[in-house]
Amino acid sequence: MAKQVGIAVIGCGYWGANYVRVFSELPDTRVVAVCDQRPERLIDIGQRYPGVALAQTVADALAMPGVDAAVVCTDASSHFHVARECLRAGKHTLVEKPIATRSADAAELMALAESRRLTLMVGHTFLYNAGVQRVKEYIDHGDVGRIYYLYARRTNLGPIRRDVNALWDLAPHDISIFNYFLGRAPLWVSAVGSRALRNGREDIGFIVLGYPDNVLAQIHVSWADPHKVREVVVVGSAKRIVFNDLQPMEQVRVFEKGVTALQDDGTAVSEPQLLMRDGDIISPSIQAKEPLRTLATHFSECVLQGGRPLTDGAAGRDVVRVLEAVDRSMAQRGAPVELTTEEAPLYVHYDESASRPIR
Repeated sequence: MAKQVGIAVIGCGYWGANYVRVFSELPDTRVVAVCDQRPERLIDIGQRYPGVALAQTVADALAMPGVDAAVVCTDASSHFHVARECLRAGKHTLVEKPIATRSADAAELMALAESRRLTLMVGHTFLYNAGVQRVKEYIDHGDVGRIYYLYARRTNLGPIRRDVNALWDLAPHDISIFNYFLGRAPLWVSAVGSRALRNGREDIGFIVLGYPDNVLAQIHVSWADPHKVREVVVVGSAKRIVFNDLQPMEQVRVFEKGVTALQDDGTAVSEPQLLMRDGDIISPSIQAKEPLRTLATHFSECVLQGGRPLTDGAAGRDVVRVLEAVDRSMAQRGAPVELTTEEAPLYVHYDESASRPIR
């Protein structure tokens, strides 16, 4: 393969246009073709990027000379079919989240990519966020202590999607973050949702995830909340860490507070004695980098070097498995749903300085 990876971007909405911009700016990639069914979108891309070939069908875009890889940014309901067409055409494939709307389809994409020796990657962009990476470092180094629970809030007034509900739209971000932080997938799921805006799909949702070692995680998503929030919190025995994506100056805050159980002295007590610890609040310095650019760089390096993506097909499949369980639980008014027993994937750590995942 040539030093530069030739990219075809399939679907040119908000995220598709951002992928065109980022891949056009990277030294190891070039955008060869852009595909969209809307002529006005192609006209806009043609004016901004005159050297890019334009196509209205996936087949035409993939057939353009020089296309080595494809980026799928279509509606979620079409991700599987479009990604499968890309892989069958022999193209390395990056799929926006979710990788598919059924875990069986995600597994088929994984098998197809493996059989063709192609890179399959999912656009779980937040795992390439420098703030999320810093929180992961605290966890991996043991600074948080034993993790008690995690929670996330992802709310705003819209934007309202037509292809999926708010849980499928927003929760994949936080499910992928929790799986990454804990290094495994949850064992069970409980979820409830509401159609407050009466648009035919759930626009408000609450999800509880049960992980091994009795670790709980909770997610609140909403398209109907006037307060925009993008927050993830990790509560451990040694520290409490807050990631706030809307606070670029203090994106991560570390609260050196906790509760410690005193050592048992052998006396008969009904409850262990607890020691409350109070400490400093630290805001570590984090170098500002565009997560999408980091993700795109990682994808091109995996294509060129044959490495395993941080957000590979298994990571994408596990998120879809959780979302399927969310749907089943909502249909039962929040009844817990056990996830099928599968070996938890190895979630690698991404070394941003080296721009590569470390196993």
